[in-house]
Amino acid sequence: MPHTFFAPDLTTAPTYQLPEDESKHAVRVLRLTEGDPVLLVNGQGSVYEAAVAEANPKRCLLRVVQTQQVARRAYQVHLAVAPTKNLDRMEWLVEKATEMGVDTITFLRCARSERREMKLDRLEKIAISALKQSGQAWLPQLTELTDFGRFLPTVAPETTFIAHLEDGERTPLARVAALGSGCCVLIGPEGDFTPQEIAAAFARGIRPVTLGASRLRTETAALAAVHTVHVARELAPE
Repeated sequence: MPHTFFAPDLTTAPTYQLPEDESKHAVRVLRLTEGDPVLLVNGQGSVYEAAVAEANPKRCLLRVVQTQQVARRAYQVHLAVAPTKNLDRMEWLVEKATEMGVDTITFLRCARSERREMKLDRLEKIAISALKQSGQAWLPQLTELTDFGRFLPTVAPETTFIAHLEDGERTPLARVAALGSGCCVLIGPEGDFTPQEIAAAFARGIRPVTLGASRLRTETAALAAVHTVHVARELAPE
């Protein structure tokens, strides 16, 4: 399998020059030489077959041979999650959710959130790395921390679900995840959503769901939600 490079600014030009850091990695680490095949992805569905035209560690030049446009899935997976205090756990989540196929990750600022601020630069780099590793063509959108109350009016209630730990009737996510053209799942902070936040979601028409009998950590629940949506879609009747 050819090595993959991220090229968000690639146009219809027949050649593409890798940035200096990528050029050094391609030539010094991967030992690519003239004529070696590579893949380029722009994160927006375009996949380019290319070959090394000039193996320069400061400006590695690639020649584009063929272009393919990969269509988006017929459904979208939106994960809205309150980030954990330990950022490593969110980095793991972004990596694995990207590999699995998530379209949007919105980070929520909830009443019980222990992390009140976060920067997306490193998370975006992790998502790009996971995109290349997993052969995905579409880079997920990562959204800055958003107040829970401001977020609720931005989603369609009929395809949005909240996973919480309060008592009450909850439907297994797998039973409802195949509805509509997309699915958004809300995952709370380590202390769970407050009763007021849950009531606000219910008032918007957002329904409660369960991910199983086990009490899952935030990042585990979030990844389980992404996986459950995909499985539900694959098993849904045509």
